[in-house]
Order: sequence, then structure tokens, then C-alpha cells
Amino acid sequence: MKSILLFLILLGVVSGRKTQLLKGLPATSTVEENTAAGVSVYDFNVTVSPSSSEGVAILPTIVNSNPLTEAFDIESKGGLEYRVVTTGNPVLDYETMPKSFDLQIFVEDTTGRTDLNILTIRVTDKNEHPVFRGNVAIQTLMIYVLEGTHPERIYQVDAVDPENEKLKYSLLPTTVPFLITESGAIFSTKEFDYEKDPHCYFLNVTVADLDGLNSTKTVNVNIININDERPYFTIKQRIYRTTGVLQVTGRIDRDALPLRLHPSISLIVRVEDSPSNGHASEMEITIIIDDINDNPPECSPSAFRKEVNENTAPGTFLIDLRNYCKDIDVDPSNNQFNFTGLSGFGSNNFTLDSTVSGRLVMTGSVDLENPANPGIEVYTLTVRVQDIAHPNYSNIIYIYIRIKPVNEFFPVFSTSSYVFNVSEITKAGSSIGRVHAIDKDWPPTIITYSIVAGGGTRDYTNIFWISSTKGDVRILARLDYETTQKHIFAVQASDQEKFTTASVTVNVLEVNDEEPVCSPNFYSFQIPVSLAVGTNINGFRIECQDRDSDPRSFRYFINEGNENNHFTLSPSAGSNTSRLILASRFDYESGFDTSWIYNLRVYVTDDNLLSVRDKTIHLIETGTVTLSIRVIPNPTTAITTTPGFTVVTRRENLYSASAWYVPFVVTLGSLLLLGMLGFLGFLLVTWLRTCCPPAGRAHRTPLINAPEKKKHKKDVVVTMTKLNTIFDGEARDPVTGRMYEFNTRSGARRWKKSNEPLQSMLAGQVTPSATDNSGQGTDRAEAASKKEPSEKRKELTAATKPATKPSADQDGLRLQKQKEESEGRGLSSVAPQGRN
Repeated sequence: MKSILLFLILLGVVSGRKTQLLKGLPATSTVEENTAAGVSVYDFNVTVSPSSSEGVAILPTIVNSNPLTEAFDIESKGGLEYRVVTTGNPVLDYETMPKSFDLQIFVEDTTGRTDLNILTIRVTDKNEHPVFRGNVAIQTLMIYVLEGTHPERIYQVDAVDPENEKLKYSLLPTTVPFLITESGAIFSTKEFDYEKDPHCYFLNVTVADLDGLNSTKTVNVNIININDERPYFTIKQRIYRTTGVLQVTGRIDRDALPLRLHPSISLIVRVEDSPSNGHASEMEITIIIDDINDNPPECSPSAFRKEVNENTAPGTFLIDLRNYCKDIDVDPSNNQFNFTGLSGFGSNNFTLDSTVSGRLVMTGSVDLENPANPGIEVYTLTVRVQDIAHPNYSNIIYIYIRIKPVNEFFPVFSTSSYVFNVSEITKAGSSIGRVHAIDKDWPPTIITYSIVAGGGTRDYTNIFWISSTKGDVRILARLDYETTQKHIFAVQASDQEKFTTASVTVNVLEVNDEEPVCSPNFYSFQIPVSLAVGTNINGFRIECQDRDSDPRSFRYFINEGNENNHFTLSPSAGSNTSRLILASRFDYESGFDTSWIYNLRVYVTDDNLLSVRDKTIHLIETGTVTLSIRVIPNPTTAITTTPGFTVVTRRENLYSASAWYVPFVVTLGSLLLLGMLGFLGFLLVTWLRTCCPPAGRAHRTPLINAPEKKKHKKDVVVTMTKLNTIFDGEARDPVTGRMYEFNTRSGARRWKKSNEPLQSMLAGQVTPSATDNSGQGTDRAEAASKKEPSEKRKELTAATKPATKPSADQDGLRLQKQKEESEGRGLSSVAPQGRN
């Protein structure tokens, strides 16, 4: 039953899986886009080892994400409960950002157990408001319409939906003489009369998606007055006296139509000598209208905006102002103008090619990184456009030149190579150093860090991790000096366009963290009770190796199981080998020793070269060796109990789901083990029946008539069993004085062959028991059962004669004969009476 229970436990360990620290991971969760900072995304727990008194050594940490992001963090809920929350940096956007993130979460408890698992977070879409684009999105739009203009499209509204849904436009109030189409075009529906209609209309333009989410902007439509009305007299009748003087009654504009094309006015002057029924005469007068310089030059637009890269070469042409300016005066002498007065902050970097042409040219190099140019990105220039003719009317032109930054510089690390010295016992998740890079470009760009080469081992793809924003380098697994003394990997600093790399060397500092490993680490053997003191027991020795310590640092001592200090190790220190020595003899006769089995726990430490003071501050590792020693008594030694021991070997196997063959092999091996245990049980039952037959059933009728029964002391009967054994030791039986051979490993014994007569040796043994008739009756029956059939027939014949009391001499001769027959058959082991 114990064997079956042990097998079930072993089968459970083999097929079991490693305990996870992160309970609830791996897992998948969702979060809605535009979620504010601090919103919980997923909850999980941490389970620690029962021996971990302080709980968690390294709190759950997001050590990496794919794609890279800082939009998530881990907060404690109290105890060993944690949650993943949003940080709001950046705000999640379904339309412009990745739809899914894989977060690698790492944790370590105080016993050194670690776990690394993945939480997948999927970003879900949220219906968002439509968004206006263009000028209407950033300001209140002003639209100007000339009166008398026929109904037409006056503006095109541009809007977009983040989910790319179809949009619907509407216009309020509905009473205005405007409409908007499905495509967002605004049309006027009438010809406006400035003198009769309102001069301004306020339109609320609304765009909505299919779910009703909408956005609204205001558009102002202004009606521009034009000179389309004739003057009229407010007084119907007035009497004038004619003086013959012709006067101008209103301003004559030579630059306006029709005088611009025909600069003359013809008048018919009629003169009468009487208001009525008089004589009259008419004369045509042609008046030539001369042009004067009464209009300043005007530019449309009056403000220019230009974007220039910061690395634009000197001499680059930017804008020709003359193409945008004119003077409406008719006479060429009055409509000539030039450009002067270039001024403004930074105007020294620009010039006008000539006062006539108005070509603006860059003369200097605009470098945003130049210390003399403190990050100026927009230059505001003014140019005066002015008539050449008197009275020299003029206007001001505004020119805004924005300097567009150019990514000119590569990121530069503070050093081309970094060296970090890290102890091999540094905990996983610890920071081991930081790299730093700068970029000379202005404005400053965000630099991201990554490991681009190296940083892995045979067991770990990525043993190092770097913070993408801070350059902090951490380790994800324990380092091992004995495996790799140096790690070299490359880190990259990138400004999204340009990148540079640096070498990182991690020197692993050796620490005494390896324990001595000895071979064998478990051994079981038997020794005779009479083994001489000082003997190397069975020639046994252990050989030890330590990956980080000199063999001279080894120290050997028996920590457990050495009752009465019978055993010692030699040498006890300073060597990679040591032998097991018997230090004192066994004494079971006086009761000083009671145990026949010694389970020794041998400790091997690597502190032999350390002083007493150094042992308190240095790391010391200890290896163990288990020895099971069974003491075998002499052939005549009587013991009342049968010593025994059980060896339990515990193995733990880590099962990988991909290794499909492991369960099959384990199951097959388990079946074979059950079959072997059953067969051994069958052999054990058979052996017990053979060695311990039921009392009194060998012969119903005794071969010798026994007198009245008396209680006497029984003799020691020697039973020999033939074994194919090599006997490498010898000793003298203290009772008989005879020599016997024994096997030092198994304890098996046999009498040593000798030419000396047996009678003299047996006489002393047989005489004391000659009077024990009842006790020897059974023994003789057993001896008689082993004789040849002819001898049995002789004894049966003798049994029919009258029974006589056998003498002591006859008993001695019969016992001596039985001994000789046993020796003749080559029996090779002895066992005390009463033992199985």
C-alpha cells in the first residue's frame, strides 16, 4: 500500500505544472478609446510561496509592451491584489493608434521565484463627434457677398467623422436666404440689395453622423454695398439763375468706368433770353478729365505667409510682391510704385532684390540651433509699397515667415560605450544602469531607446530590458558568472527619423553563490559489526566540485545521524576528496549501541579558507551528501528485531504542454513499475512461506520418542544459504572459534574452508545442550527432513524399535554429522534462529 501511495504522489509531481505567481494571467481585456486616466482595465492577484514571509520582493511591473506604449500602469488595490489602469499619456485613440497592446508583467516574491506573463488589452471603438476642418474649424468664418450677385455657391464646408461614417449637414435659422447641400456646400438663394436687405446674416452650420452626434460652427455672411443707384433730387422744383459759369456738382472719378475708358464728358448748354416764349441757343461743350494721383497702391492679399526650412541656402527666392500689388490710377505717371522699408525682427536675414521688383530673397542662413538665434520660429517683416508720384500714397505689407525645423542631427549618446558591473546575485527586475542621448535639433525631439542586438542567452531571448523614454536598463533574469562572465548588447537612440547606437557591456561580478556538488550525493552500503577502527569503510570516498570556489576551501563534517560518533571523514578539509573512516568500534552487547542503521547527513562547505571574522560577512554555500549505513551482526550475534530502512526519492518534473510524449512515457513507466512491485510482492510471499513453514506440520510423528516435556534453553541452529557472492573479508566467530568469510558490501557470510577437524570444535557446543530433549526433537526432525531418502528409511526402521533415551554423545555425533553435510553442500551464509 505504501508503494502504491508513493507511486501516486510521484505521478502527480511528474504530471503537475509549475505554480504561477500571477493569478489571472495570461488574459485578455478591453478598454474604450478616449478613456480618462486612472480607469481600471483589468484586476489580478499575486500568489506567493508559503515560505515567503514578506510577500512580494518586486511589485508587478510592466517591463515591456508590444507595441511600445506608456498608456498603462499597475496600481495596488491592497494586499496582493493589483489592477492595470490607464495613464492618459497618451489618450487611447482607436482611429490613429494600434488596436491591441500586449503587456508583459513581471513579479518576484521574497524566495526568489519569478513569473512573467502577458495581458492583452484591446482598444474598442467609440462613436465620436464629427470634426470641422479648414478655417471654419479654428475661427468664426467671415464671408463677403456683393449685392446684386446672382444666387451661387458662396462656401464649401469641410468636416470629417473619425469613424468614417456618412455625415449630414443642416443650416439654422431656416428663414435666411441660404441653403446647404448634403456635400456641405452653402448657396445663396437670392440677389441681395444692400439698400433693402440686412447687411449681415449669422448662419449656424451643424454636421451630424448617423447616430446623431453633431458639431456646430458659426458663419457670418456680410453683404457688400456697390454703387448701383442713381442719385435723385429730394426737392422737385428749384429756380436757378443763369450765370454762365459751369461748375462741377460732384466728385469725378477718372479711374472708374466709364471715364477710365473714355476720359471726356460732353455737355449741351442751352441759353434762353426768356423763361418762356423767348429765343434760345445751344452749344456742346466737351470736358476732358485729367488723371491725378489720388489712389495709393494696394496689394491683395495685404499679408503674406511663407514657410521656409531652417537649412534653406542664402540667395533663395521667397516671394515676388509685385505680382500681388497694383495702383488703379490711369495715368502711368500716377500708377508707378516701388517697395521700400523692409524691417522687422530678423529682417537682416532677408532683403528685397530691388525696390522695383519687390522680390524677397533670403540673405542669411536661419539655424534654429544657433545660440545667437534663440529658437525663433516666426519672423514678422513689413514692407512699404509707395507711389512714385506726389503725394506718394503708400500702404504696408505684412510678411510672416515661419522657419520649419529640419531634423539635421543624429542623437548622440553621452559615451560611445557603457560598462555596467553587476553582481551575479542581483535580483531580476533590478536597475543596473542608465544610458542617455541628446539631440541638438530645435525644438527638442523625443528620443526613444531600444535594444537592437544582443541582450539574450540560450535560455532567455531577452535577459535585459530598457525603458523606452528614460534609458533605464534592467535585468529580467538572474545573471550567472559561471555561465557567462560578460554580456554585450547594442542600444539604439532614435528621434523617429535618425538613430544612433552604443555598446553596453555588462560585467558579471563573481559571488560565492554556487554550492559544492559531490558525487555520489547518496550512497547506501553495509558493514560488519566487527570492522576494525580506522578502516576506510568499503573504500568509499566522495569527490566534490564547486563552480566558484577552490577545492582547498572545502570543509567536511557529519551534521546528522552520527550516533556515538562512530564515523568520521578524512581529510576533513582542504581537498576535493574525502573518505569515510570508522572512528570507534560498535558495542551492542553492553547496550551502548542500539541502532543498526545510520543515516548520515554529510555537509560540505566552502569556508575553509575564511577567517572566523570573514565567515560572518561572506557568503557561504553548503552541499550535502546522504549516506545510509547498515551494520551487519556476526553470524552468532542474536538480535531481537529486524532492522530495516526505506529510501524515498522525490523527483519533480516540469511538464511542457508541447512535449506530448511525456505523459505517454510516464504512464507506460508507471504500469511497468506496478507490475514490478506486484512481482516482488509475489516473490516475498513465496520466500516467507519457504523460510517460515507452519510449526508442527513438517512431520506428524516425531522420529524419536521424546520423554516428558521440560523447558530448557534452546541451542543455536545454523542455517546456510548458497549465494553467488564475492567474499572480500574474513573474521573469527567468537562462539565456535571458526573463521568465516563475509562480503563488505552486502554483509553475506560463509564458513571458511579449513582442514581442522570439526569434532573438537563442536564438542563444547553440543555438551551444554545434551539434556534438552524436547527442544532438539524438532531440530532433529528438520535435519532429518533434509537427508537422503535412504537415510530416512533407516531412521524409520529404527523408529519401530523400542524407544530409548539417546545419550549426550549420540546427540553430539548427530549434530556433528549434520554440520558436515551442510558444509559439504557449500552453504555460504548464516542467520540467527528466529529471523526471517
